[in-house]
Amino acid sequence: MEESIRKVKKKTIDWLLVFVILILVLFGFLMVYSSSYPDGYYKFDGDPFYFLRKQVFAAIIGFAGMIFITYIPFKVYAKLNKIILMTCIGFALLTVIIGVASNGAQRWISIAGINFQPSEIIKIGGVLYMADYFDRNRKNIGSFSKGFIPSMLGILLFCGLIAIQDDLSTAIILGGTLLVMFFCAGAKISHLTLLVLCGIGGVVLLIAMQPYRINRIIVFFDPFKYIQDEGWQIVQSLFALGTGGLFGMGIGKSRQKFFYLPEPYNDFIFSIIGEELGFIGCVGVILAFVIFAWRGLRISMNTENFFGSQVALGMTSLVLVQFMIHIAVTTSSMPPTGRALPFISAGGSSLMFLLFSMGILLNISKHSNTYRN
Repeated sequence: MEESIRKVKKKTIDWLLVFVILILVLFGFLMVYSSSYPDGYYKFDGDPFYFLRKQVFAAIIGFAGMIFITYIPFKVYAKLNKIILMTCIGFALLTVIIGVASNGAQRWISIAGINFQPSEIIKIGGVLYMADYFDRNRKNIGSFSKGFIPSMLGILLFCGLIAIQDDLSTAIILGGTLLVMFFCAGAKISHLTLLVLCGIGGVVLLIAMQPYRINRIIVFFDPFKYIQDEGWQIVQSLFALGTGGLFGMGIGKSRQKFFYLPEPYNDFIFSIIGEELGFIGCVGVILAFVIFAWRGLRISMNTENFFGSQVALGMTSLVLVQFMIHIAVTTSSMPPTGRALPFISAGGSSLMFLLFSMGILLNISKHSNTYRN
């Protein structure tokens, strides 16, 4: 009897994880509208719902895809590893050749009037491919020649596919995620340290190649010195967070979103949350992501299939690394870089593909031994 009950429980998805994702997306609707209606009204022919409408449309597609993907057995992706690799390379090359430029970077592709960032696909593909590689080479992970070198080349390949699109921040997010997966796959600390040093060296080199990235580093150390130029958005972000106080000014009452803070509905939406909902609201958002981390990592640790465990770890880490970078940027804890707050910031393609990846995670949760009431 107990065995049959256990089998039934294994076939159910993690509903607490679903609930957290749903709450974050719905909260995102509220904050996207609150932070974007000035831009929508004045820049898009008096349409205050412009960004909210795009966000809701992307969420509908994303949730539909998430539900569909939930029914696809996660083991299928291991059999499609070569197709996944070729798809990632193909999208990266297409972006370089026919990509659409936006904000000075060629990171978008337009197909049938729909714009999306291939880097979102490459992040998911990189996790799936490297999870399969770590699974097939578990016995050699600790070896320098058979484990470290091939793993390093694989990680550099996927990060490079994003870096050539002039998207260093996304490459760092994927690199950090793959490093976590490599460590949990059984990598030696000495090998991992060497890989981290190589990664830091690569990031420094890429920063040195672009003058605007060097300026961001300089501004980071004293943004108030450059308040009229590169330091403007960081200073305004700090003003927003400081103005919010403990309980905030109230929903819709932010002042910084009125063209003081650039793109408050995207890269700096956490600042608007702090201004309108205060310290309490910020803590609430952080706690929601803590619960997300708990459920995601619990699924990974309780999945007997190694490939599934690695994929669950990777999908969870992608969200958490991006979340931490967004918080660090808005609080001026690291140099500014454009990173959306997962599930909450405005961004159609990013939200859509993020929800698709959650479908993979939820499918794995069906096979986890995690107890659910």
